[in-house]
Amino acid sequence: MPIMLKVNGQSRPLSLDTRTTLLDALREHLHLTGTKKGCDHGQCGACTVLVNGRRINSCLSLAIMHDGDEITTIEGLGTPDKLHPMQAAFVKHDGYQCGYCTPGQICSAVAVLEEIARGVPSHVQEDLTAAPRATNLEMRERMSGNICRCGAYSNIAEAMAEVAGVAG
Repeated sequence: MPIMLKVNGQSRPLSLDTRTTLLDALREHLHLTGTKKGCDHGQCGACTVLVNGRRINSCLSLAIMHDGDEITTIEGLGTPDKLHPMQAAFVKHDGYQCGYCTPGQICSAVAVLEEIARGVPSHVQEDLTAAPRATNLEMRERMSGNICRCGAYSNIAEAMAEVAGVAG
């Protein structure tokens, strides 16, 4: 089936089997290998990308579901010469360790701070009608779908706190 994905600001026409996941379309057809295939069951978050500004597990989503959508992968967040603030913070705080989960962690961290800024509540808030705050507990809870086997969680939390402008 022919589809058009807008990936990292570029329209990319593809002809795909309707069973192709967004992850496989990105990695195998568009050769954007920053997004990783971890568990392939939506449990680890290594495949997290942003679709229309919201994070999704790309291994659980069919590419044809995203015809015309704006997709941002780790390659679209920044460049080696001009890192996205979250990428720079991950480097500064050693939030990448082995690096395998890092693209999904960074995409998810960017989305978490945007969710908080938009006022999207979470179940760790005492008052769901109040605006959420970028506290350590809040950010850690929202990142719980992203697994790091190296255990860099404290470093990731410090990177997120820096970008959010709060104490870790």
